[in-house]
Amino acid sequence: MSRRLLKLFLGLIAYGVSMVMMLQSDLGLMPWDVLHQGLSLQGGWPMGRVTIAVSFVVLLMWIPIRQKPGFGTLCNAVVIGLVFDLVNGWLGDRLLDASLASRAALLIGGIVLNGAATAAYLGAHFGPGPRDGLMTGLVRRTGRSVRLVRTLIEGSVLVSGFLLGGTLGLGTVAYMLLIGPLIQAMLPWFDPRARLAATDAPACVDQSS
Repeated sequence: MSRRLLKLFLGLIAYGVSMVMMLQSDLGLMPWDVLHQGLSLQGGWPMGRVTIAVSFVVLLMWIPIRQKPGFGTLCNAVVIGLVFDLVNGWLGDRLLDASLASRAALLIGGIVLNGAATAAYLGAHFGPGPRDGLMTGLVRRTGRSVRLVRTLIEGSVLVSGFLLGGTLGLGTVAYMLLIGPLIQAMLPWFDPRARLAATDAPACVDQSS
């Protein structure tokens, strides 16, 4: 239990830091953060607080699809936004004159760290985050594919955030292309079940050949 809690909270803290890294790169944000930033710009709230508020709005959307939150779901809704505001307030002023190379390094590092952070908190098995749970709940209730439901959700928040003034750029595209493979590759590091499945798969192939 203690190891699972450690993975959960380290993952959530790292996720908040990765959001700051992508924001400070000024090269594009992950789809949900385009919405968070757009709402922040329009409402004048710190982006981390907007992230928390949106998380609880999304949790309300779980009610009609009968999705139940776990301990990790509630921690996800609160901790990531708090970490984001704390780290962004400390880091932001130090990167005002960052070069393009430094910003590109921030972007790449942010995407990789986000993949590791997501794998860590998923590997802790305390429940999905509010946004992931919305996706899986809709897949279960509608019978549609994960790919279709995720595309519709993230496409909607991306367009909405962009229209509100959120940053859409090369980093957004890079994130959408890379985050799935990164999480898949890193999940066995944090989840014994995924590690076991990965080691068993080649053996099954060998036996059938």
